Amino acid sequence: MGGDGKLFTLAQVSEHNTHQDCWLIINDKVYDVTEFMEDHPGGDEVLLSATGKDATDDFEDVGHSDSARDMMKDYYIGEIDTSTIPKKATYTPPKQPHYNQDKTSEFIIKLLQFLVPLAILGIAVGIRFYTKSS
Repeated sequence: MGGDGKLFTLAQVSEHNTHQDCWLIINDKVYDVTEFMEDHPGGDEVLLSATGKDATDDFEDVGHSDSARDMMKDYYIGEIDTSTIPKKATYTPPKQPHYNQDKTSEFIIKLLQFLVPLAILGIAVGIRFYTKSS
């Protein structure tokens, strides 16, 4: 088919989403795969499900052969205007509370919080008792 490098918007490419007229966006290039629909090893439904969006991830996830990649140039018709494709949201995992695998230090702190005041009280009582008896 051989394209002239025309620039398409996502809206324009999205209009071509039927068995009789199917365009895909892969790696910022637009391909008219209508003639390939019946020959596609995964079936035409796989191609139709990738219309109207950037199908690069779908294409790469399958692991196409070098010959399949070579065939793409036959269906190339132009480029996609990337400013018309919505940006993918980046996943940020929720903040996790700090997990202390070594619980020893926490135990020692809690033990000291209990024992230090108890020791001070014991010393105070001992001093009081010692001073009264002298």
